[in-house]
Amino acid sequence: MALDQSFVGRSYPPTAPYEVGREKIREFAEAIGDATAAYTDPEAAKALGHPDVIAPPTFVFAVTFRAAGEVITDPLLGLDYSRVVHGSQKFAYNRPVRAGDRLTVTSTIEAITTRAGSDFVDLRGEVHDEGGEHVATAWMKLVARAADDAAEA
Repeated sequence: MALDQSFVGRSYPPTAPYEVGREKIREFAEAIGDATAAYTDPEAAKALGHPDVIAPPTFVFAVTFRAAGEVITDPLLGLDYSRVVHGSQKFAYNRPVRAGDRLTVTSTIEAITTRAGSDFVDLRGEVHDEGGEHVATAWMKLVARAADDAAEA
């Protein structure tokens, strides 16, 4: 069943603040195999002009995907999460995410399309710090795969 087009342009309220900690950044950098010193060593980050360690560029996915959960589970949208796969992701930064940031995300549905029975949902997540500074924008495409019988129709 195709998703309701009236949801295009709908924004969801900002999330509760997510506090970015040094340990979370270190764990993330380790998980992706990136040994960049600015991700784990405050002095290395300061030498690059940052007030504290910074996060790898894809770290913001963890924050924006949590925010997308509100969209995904919106019963009025009707997205069948059991059929959802992650289609694509991209980011635009105004500055790196830093240890000590308290980030909120406002999610907006930019597009809903249906192709071959599969629903595609394009989300934009605007990431702001505690002071209201725009840190990054993340775009995510979610694909709710067609049910086998729908794909064969």
